[in-house]
Amino acid sequence: MSHQTGIQASGSVKDTFVGARNGQYRLLKIVIDNEQLIVGSSRQPAGSWEKDYDAFVLPLLEDKQPCYILYRLDSQNAQGYEWIFIAWSPDHSPVRQKMLYAATRATLKKEFGGGHIKDEVFGTVQDDVSLNGYKKYLISQSSPAPLTAAEEELRQIKINEVQTDVGVDTKHQTLQGVAFPIAKEAIQALEKLKNKKLNYVQLQIDMKNETIILANTLHTELKDLPKRIPKDAARYHFFLYKHAHEGDYLESIVFIYSMPGYTCSIRERMLYSSCKSPLLEIVERQLWMQIIRKIEIDNGDELTADFLYEEVHPKQHAHKQSFAKPKGPAGKRGIRRLIRGPAETETPSD
Repeated sequence: MSHQTGIQASGSVKDTFVGARNGQYRLLKIVIDNEQLIVGSSRQPAGSWEKDYDAFVLPLLEDKQPCYILYRLDSQNAQGYEWIFIAWSPDHSPVRQKMLYAATRATLKKEFGGGHIKDEVFGTVQDDVSLNGYKKYLISQSSPAPLTAAEEELRQIKINEVQTDVGVDTKHQTLQGVAFPIAKEAIQALEKLKNKKLNYVQLQIDMKNETIILANTLHTELKDLPKRIPKDAARYHFFLYKHAHEGDYLESIVFIYSMPGYTCSIRERMLYSSCKSPLLEIVERQLWMQIIRKIEIDNGDELTADFLYEEVHPKQHAHKQSFAKPKGPAGKRGIRRLIRGPAETETPSD
């Protein structure tokens, strides 16, 4: 879910926006200064939008400083000229600046007028937002979209769906595993996490009473997350992952199932594995918690910032061509053999 910072456009910027929407400018560079959106630079049209693009946009991009670029096309819609909204967030800029610009992005679009924005482009290197990069973006937008994480998850649910009623206070045996009752304190902690009153909830299985109970709700930053993973016991973790992605500030809940392997007893490994899917079913379907990603690890050292980001936002790989069955030899294939059933007998020839 996007989060806004309270930073607003100054009065002079709003006046500039009026002139821009009427076609006075080709480009506006918007920056955040003293907790306000201000115009850092502007350009008036010199040629066509394609001819002006690289000459106007690229020189304004700084290596370590995010910014917004509003670039006017020559086309119009019912509200006036159409614009490209460019969110520039270079890799080497400070993390705080990245987060600030990501969280203010929605405010700027609202102040300018979302109906005027035809396309949004996010970039960390100049190739992303150059004219060639923008044209690649248009091609990618016209291609059939792959399934989103939510759509893929729904597809898997439909494939594996088990028609059973699972409750938080009852124990059930399902095709997916065993649904142990969830303690009241654990349910309350998960509700607080969903409402962002907590940012971390750890659950464990009470082996003796066969119940899922609350283990930990310590406030946890990303750098602290590896320390929350026990080295000698399995656990279920729910973490509110705050991060920036393609210019947006996001707060997403990630589920982590940690199992340190053979340091746990066979019974513990089996119970945690069997209870995982029913637990998630209750959390998602009865508590209505949206989990953006489910991860399984055996060691907390795996939970680096890069690892978690790539798990939540996996890179799209080119579609592999399926292996083609090789053709048989050319020419005649011979007579097809008939395999007789056991009840059939050969008729001897004379």
